[in-house]
Amino acid sequence: MSQRTVELDLATPGLDARGQPTRVPLGPAVAAPAEPGLASEHMLINIGPQHPATHGVLRLVVELDGETVVRVIPHLGYLHSGFETLDGGRAEQLMGIEITPRCTVLRVIACEMSRIISHMVWLGTTSIDLGAFTPFLWAFQERERIYNLQEMWTGARLTTSVTRVGGMMADIPDKFVDGLRHFTQTFPKTLAEIDRVLTRNAVWVGRTQGVGALTAAEAINYSLSGPMLRASGVPYDVRKDRPYLGYETYDFDVVVGEHGDVYDRYLVRLEECSQANRILQQALDRLPDGPVNVADPRVILPPKSRAMNDMEAMIYHFKQVMEGVKAPVGEAYVGIENPKGELGNYLVSDGTAKPVRWRIRPPSFINLAALPKMAEGHLLSDLIAINASVDIVMGEVDR
Repeated sequence: MSQRTVELDLATPGLDARGQPTRVPLGPAVAAPAEPGLASEHMLINIGPQHPATHGVLRLVVELDGETVVRVIPHLGYLHSGFETLDGGRAEQLMGIEITPRCTVLRVIACEMSRIISHMVWLGTTSIDLGAFTPFLWAFQERERIYNLQEMWTGARLTTSVTRVGGMMADIPDKFVDGLRHFTQTFPKTLAEIDRVLTRNAVWVGRTQGVGALTAAEAINYSLSGPMLRASGVPYDVRKDRPYLGYETYDFDVVVGEHGDVYDRYLVRLEECSQANRILQQALDRLPDGPVNVADPRVILPPKSRAMNDMEAMIYHFKQVMEGVKAPVGEAYVGIENPKGELGNYLVSDGTAKPVRWRIRPPSFINLAALPKMAEGHLLSDLIAINASVDIVMGEVDR
């Protein structure tokens, strides 16, 4: 079986007109002749489900010819949480609710903070997978800075829950704006350091260029989205193509690659951090005053002081807590640009507080389907880099 390789010596690679390392033309590797009388046998190995390089409880059954990957079979289902069956909270479109201007901007801020966190986790863990330790420390330090801001806002670091139907759990505290503005002013320095250490590093380039490449047609055929799709040259971004939360009014670029390999996925995610930082700065500059919740007792709990002193407010409070938010009969699909791709929610309501059907389009699950295509013909060590480049979260895959 032919195999695509990148020939690269340990010297710093040359740069093209854009300042990126020049790419070495790829060609079939020449297999070493087998010794006479020795038959070649394929070997099956398991990677995972408990393995740091699988980025979660993912089991990969790998068929090897020597160190060349012949076939990869991803096995899921080790972390099934079943949250699709629990409840559906995305009812604003069905109910025709228009959130407040302040809530709109705060949701953009929450989304872009989460995008930076996600890409920093990916960058740090992928660096570890490929043998670079220092960028891991830098990336997780920036992640911690955002976690501090999230804890200031929501009271939680990892398991944040701030969005509510019709508004937000709470408004931001007084010092939040100053803290986030300081982050946006200093974060680019870390991005520049990571770029300096990795982008033109001969080892990093050799481990990522030409590895796990997908053409634009292949990426579309696999229904990929997010950085996986854009790295193959397809400029699809839900924030631009089907805008929500007023994203059409923000000035930012959709980052695309050319070759669709692990290296381009790295470049796309690194630049998307810069674009998310731009959006955060614009959101802070335009953050208006006013309420964060709509004045609709069907979806927003009344203040406790009113619930304790006004009979009507107490009834609304009781019905919301005991029965939940009731969406009208109908169906709705809402897709957003998650850090890993298009995250879609499809909801069917029969007029009660619980949906008849709630289905999620998880980007990690769909992007993972392209792993066998990307890995076949590469070396086993390349499989680690390819799997990392998908940027999966198993809690999303094993819904």
